Amino acid sequence: MFRHRGENLRSVFVLLFLNVAFFLLQHQDPARYARVFAFRWDAVQSGEVWRVVTYQFRQPGSGIMEALWLFVTMLLLYIMGTTLEEEWGTVHLITIFSLSTLASAAVAAYLGIPLLGTYFVNFTLLYVYASVSPRQFGLMPFPVWLLAVLSLGYLLYGVFAGGRANIAMFSGALAGYIYYLSQRIPASQVAKPNPPRVDNTALQNAARFAGIRKAVANRSVADIDRLIAQSEREIIPNVNICPPADYKPEHNDGYCIRCEGFAECSARYLRNHRPASAPRAEAAYSPEPPPFPPPP
Repeated sequence: MFRHRGENLRSVFVLLFLNVAFFLLQHQDPARYARVFAFRWDAVQSGEVWRVVTYQFRQPGSGIMEALWLFVTMLLLYIMGTTLEEEWGTVHLITIFSLSTLASAAVAAYLGIPLLGTYFVNFTLLYVYASVSPRQFGLMPFPVWLLAVLSLGYLLYGVFAGGRANIAMFSGALAGYIYYLSQRIPASQVAKPNPPRVDNTALQNAARFAGIRKAVANRSVADIDRLIAQSEREIIPNVNICPPADYKPEHNDGYCIRCEGFAECSARYLRNHRPASAPRAEAAYSPEPPPFPPPP
């Protein structure tokens, strides 16, 4: 999905903490908060450089609505931010936040307007998340793409209606989204996982064991001798085998039917369960060829 990944250092929790901390400052004295933390280019030029970032943490409304907007902001930031950070990495999430924030501030400085509001979560982060997960919001199915379209429509309406602050917001969202596109891997380039390999040996051994059980249950000497011969032809020399009590190919773990010693254990099991009334089958092969008779 993304061109690069990175270590997840949970930068989302740092952003959540900053939102709560700045909310408490805002709640104590909203007017003073705006004077100290709003973005104004003249104040930045005089040395108050923190304003290029702190303007992003102001919640709209007042009273109960202010607290409600904080809850909504933190919920969106946690669900969308943790998903992107887990998938994309901490460095890229911080980069997209920085690009969006600085681009909005740069355009606001060019237009000569102040900025104060949580724009990153409501626009940039929403658009990127909707592109990554258009129909899933956290663990719930939800048309996130529709929410992003409505938000974009509202933002574009503000741009064309003459709101210069909306131009700055749109510029920040555009910068962040362009960075996302630069790191996104097209679907045609994503390597598809290889189909699971079928263990033919395990399937063959499982079918062999079904025949063994049937032959032993029917006490069929001919079938038992035939299966002994087949098993002995497939014995791998010098393979380690388990004691007789461990022969359990019907077990859920399926260990025996994947083992290289299955043929030898099967032959031993069949010889041990062959009816005693019939003569025992001889080995179907010998590791050494029989000697030639002496010449006359």
